[in-house]
Amino acid sequence: MTERLYYQNSFLYDFVAALMETRTLADGRTALVLDRTAFYPTSGGQTFDTGWIELEPLEGERGQFLPKLRVAEVAECEDGEILHVIESAEGLSDAPTRVRGFIDVDLRRDHMQQHSGQHVLSAAFVELFQMPTVSFHMGEETCTIDLETKSLATEQVRQAELRANQVIWDDRPVKMHLATEEEARAMGVRKIPAADHEKLRLIDIEGFDLCACGGTHVKSTGQIGAILIRKVEKVKQGFRVEFVCGARAVQHARKDYETLADAGSLFSTHVWDVPTQIRKTTDDNKIAAKYAHKLNEEIAGLRAEKILAETPPVDGRKMVALVMADRDAGFVKLLAQKLVAAEQNVVALLGAGAGQPTLVFAQTPGTGLDMGVLMKQAMSALGGRGGGTRDMAQGGAPDTSRLAEVIELAKSACSR
Repeated sequence: MTERLYYQNSFLYDFVAALMETRTLADGRTALVLDRTAFYPTSGGQTFDTGWIELEPLEGERGQFLPKLRVAEVAECEDGEILHVIESAEGLSDAPTRVRGFIDVDLRRDHMQQHSGQHVLSAAFVELFQMPTVSFHMGEETCTIDLETKSLATEQVRQAELRANQVIWDDRPVKMHLATEEEARAMGVRKIPAADHEKLRLIDIEGFDLCACGGTHVKSTGQIGAILIRKVEKVKQGFRVEFVCGARAVQHARKDYETLADAGSLFSTHVWDVPTQIRKTTDDNKIAAKYAHKLNEEIAGLRAEKILAETPPVDGRKMVALVMADRDAGFVKLLAQKLVAAEQNVVALLGAGAGQPTLVFAQTPGTGLDMGVLMKQAMSALGGRGGGTRDMAQGGAPDTSRLAEVIELAKSACSR
């Protein structure tokens, strides 16, 4: 079993070890097994460390060049061994070799801030509202905890965030203890893991939280920096709280501000007034859309009257077949509806060239044709998708090049 150096010191960023084994994984990648490591594997909601492994030559091999290997992933096996998956195995031999490991410091610091911040935030929800955390996930951009609760008010979220940050500002010591399960229960540990361990590793945030955890953590809460809750959503087991800590909180706050500042500039208003301006613009757009629809209805009605007046009946039926290159599907559908409603025994075979090329087939009810069947035939010829009812059907075309041709085919089919 690999000795886990990060258990004793989360701030250990380089170490020496012996290369015990080289393994080829099922996906073809190469992984190294060391006798000891400071690389943290994915576990307990925390993602793995990355970094480098530098091979050191054995005695008598001084001067020999050995490669520096990039550690792309770290995983834990069921037997307790830790696999250091490397990007390339070029130059690697099977001979026993001493290695020197180097942890990606920025990534490790980020993980410590996120994981320690999670302990503080989870404890704050328990202290204030008796809402336990049932799961934790650390993502590349944000982290989440799932709270076991039937309801979670916005004000409760604000209070928990404030309480968590107060603990950070107190700069409370964060210490590690080893204890048996019985001792841990007597000490009031917040959550005892289900796994069977002879000794539990406890993370103690002085005077605030005591929790069993195998992750990497800061030395004092001040090193977390800050906690910023980003989003809350209802999930099956309760509520999911998305948050960021430390450098991530600064980065997200900066990006949020720059986005709001850009929006404020577009609206010529202060960033705090952007939501009000968006609501006003949305309301104005709804009014404008209703007005535009009314105008389109009037235009479509007038256009339908003109088209029908210029279309002579053939065998008692007026057949309107045309492509409107400058009109979109919405207007063409509206025109088709106006055409078949204005007179009896009208068939409209229309194409729209603006936006998504579209066909709209319609008939006055009782005319005796089947627009749905005609549309399926048209779509088969165009390689598009569409369908509809006996009296109204619609379909999308890949482009406008064959709209007129297919409409003429449909017109011929209606005349048989």
